[in-house]
Amino acid sequence: MPNNLSATKRVKLASRNYSRNKTYKLAIKKSIKRYLLNLDDSDNTLKNLSIVYQKIDKAIKKRVLHRNTGARKKSRLAKMMNSLAN
Repeated sequence: MPNNLSATKRVKLASRNYSRNKTYKLAIKKSIKRYLLNLDDSDNTLKNLSIVYQKIDKAIKKRVLHRNTGARKKSRLAKMMNSLAN
Protein backbone atom coordinates (compact mmCIF):
# COMPACT_ATOMS: atom_id res chain seq x y z
CA MET A 1 0.00 0.00 0.00
CA PRO A 2 1.48 3.36 -1.00
CA ASN A 3 2.18 5.70 1.90
CA ASN A 4 2.19 9.09 0.20
CA LEU A 5 0.56 10.87 -2.70
CA SER A 6 3.44 10.49 -5.15
CA ALA A 7 3.60 6.73 -4.52
CA THR A 8 -0.16 6.48 -5.12
CA LYS A 9 0.25 8.35 -8.39
CA ARG A 10 3.11 6.06 -9.44
CA VAL A 11 0.96 2.98 -8.80
CA LYS A 12 -1.81 4.47 -10.91
CA LEU A 13 0.67 5.39 -13.66
CA ALA A 14 2.27 1.95 -13.63
CA SER A 15 -1.07 0.17 -13.97
CA ARG A 16 -2.08 2.47 -16.84
CA ASN A 17 1.21 1.89 -18.67
CA TYR A 18 1.03 -1.86 -18.04
CA SER A 19 -2.37 -2.16 -19.71
CA ARG A 20 -1.34 0.13 -22.57
CA ASN A 21 1.88 -1.78 -23.21
CA LYS A 22 0.05 -5.10 -22.99
CA THR A 23 -2.29 -4.14 -25.85
CA TYR A 24 0.66 -3.32 -28.12
CA LYS A 25 2.51 -6.52 -27.24
CA LEU A 26 -0.59 -8.67 -27.72
CA ALA A 27 -1.23 -7.08 -31.11
CA ILE A 28 2.34 -7.93 -32.13
CA LYS A 29 2.02 -11.52 -30.91
CA LYS A 30 -1.28 -12.04 -32.72
CA SER A 31 0.00 -10.62 -35.99
CA ILE A 32 3.18 -12.74 -35.76
CA LYS A 33 1.08 -15.83 -35.17
CA ARG A 34 -1.11 -14.97 -38.19
CA TYR A 35 2.05 -14.45 -40.27
CA LEU A 36 3.55 -17.79 -39.22
CA LEU A 37 0.33 -19.70 -39.91
CA ASN A 38 0.10 -18.24 -43.43
CA LEU A 39 3.80 -18.54 -44.23
CA ASP A 40 3.15 -21.18 -46.91
CA ASP A 41 0.67 -18.97 -48.76
CA SER A 42 2.84 -16.66 -50.87
CA ASP A 43 0.04 -14.16 -51.58
CA ASN A 44 -0.63 -13.28 -47.95
CA THR A 45 2.93 -13.69 -46.70
CA LEU A 46 4.19 -10.26 -47.74
CA LYS A 47 0.95 -8.61 -46.67
CA ASN A 48 1.12 -10.21 -43.23
CA LEU A 49 4.82 -9.40 -42.89
CA SER A 50 4.05 -5.78 -43.67
CA ILE A 51 1.35 -5.72 -40.99
CA VAL A 52 3.75 -7.24 -38.44
CA TYR A 53 6.40 -4.66 -39.34
CA GLN A 54 3.88 -1.85 -38.85
CA LYS A 55 2.88 -3.14 -35.42
CA ILE A 56 6.50 -3.56 -34.33
CA ASP A 57 7.44 -0.09 -35.59
CA LYS A 58 4.50 1.47 -33.76
CA ALA A 59 5.49 -0.27 -30.53
CA ILE A 60 9.04 1.04 -30.95
CA LYS A 61 7.73 4.54 -31.56
CA LYS A 62 5.59 4.37 -28.41
CA ARG A 63 8.59 3.00 -26.49
CA VAL A 64 6.88 -0.27 -25.65
CA LEU A 65 9.74 -2.16 -27.31
CA HIS A 66 13.39 -1.20 -27.51
CA ARG A 67 14.56 -0.50 -31.05
CA ASN A 68 17.07 -3.37 -30.99
CA THR A 69 14.38 -5.80 -29.86
CA GLY A 70 12.14 -4.66 -32.70
CA ALA A 71 14.97 -5.00 -35.22
CA ARG A 72 15.74 -8.50 -33.94
CA LYS A 73 12.10 -9.57 -34.26
CA LYS A 74 11.83 -8.18 -37.79
CA SER A 75 15.10 -9.81 -38.81
CA ARG A 76 14.01 -13.22 -37.57
CA LEU A 77 10.66 -12.97 -39.37
CA ALA A 78 12.34 -12.02 -42.64
CA LYS A 79 14.84 -14.86 -42.19
CA MET A 80 11.96 -17.35 -41.83
CA MET A 81 10.36 -16.11 -45.03
CA ASN A 82 13.66 -16.26 -46.92
CA SER A 83 14.45 -19.77 -45.70
CA LEU A 84 11.14 -21.03 -47.12
CA ALA A 85 11.74 -19.26 -50.43
CA ASN A 86 15.01 -21.16 -51.01
